[in-house]
Amino acid sequence: MNILVLYYSRHGATREMARLIARGVEEIQGMQAVVRSVPAVSSVCEATEEAIPEEGDPYASLQDLQDCSGLAIGSPTHFGNMASPLKYFLDTTTSIWLEGALTGKPAMAFTSTSSLHGGQETTLMSMMLPLLHHGMLICGLPYNNSELHETRSGGTPYGPSRFTGMKGDMTISKEEKQLCLAAGRRLASIALQLSQ
Repeated sequence: MNILVLYYSRHGATREMARLIARGVEEIQGMQAVVRSVPAVSSVCEATEEAIPEEGDPYASLQDLQDCSGLAIGSPTHFGNMASPLKYFLDTTTSIWLEGALTGKPAMAFTSTSSLHGGQETTLMSMMLPLLHHGMLICGLPYNNSELHETRSGGTPYGPSRFTGMKGDMTISKEEKQLCLAAGRRLASIALQLSQ
């Protein structure tokens, strides 16, 4: 069984979170993480990208979504919303929505932002909306994760979040890291339970 960890990252903070979530997924016996990204989009012309990125994780396909047992989806915060490359990819999923390919599968969202109160929670909610339309089961982070009580940066019950600072120079905090790992474990455990 695999969990798709799908993300867009411009400067690497969200990618780092994706890899931590993937590590948490793989702490659950029998579960594998498949880490995928999406290409950038252009506001001035039709952007074209090579099928395989020059660096980083491979680009996601609709088949990756169909084959997953659960989904972790992540984006930097852009004015309290998910980044347009991720939204663009989600807008291409109508065919699998019509099939109900994601119905009943667990999902969670994660985000990073350069400002502490820059819309982390609304960004997480914006990513959940299309997942709800797909019939997915949304998994948050329960407060028995003590890091939610201790964090002074990112971390919400809606999903992992990260505060990078205005220059993007803040390293991931201990609490943010632990919440990413916990989210991966929780999502994988729920997917495993649902498969039985």
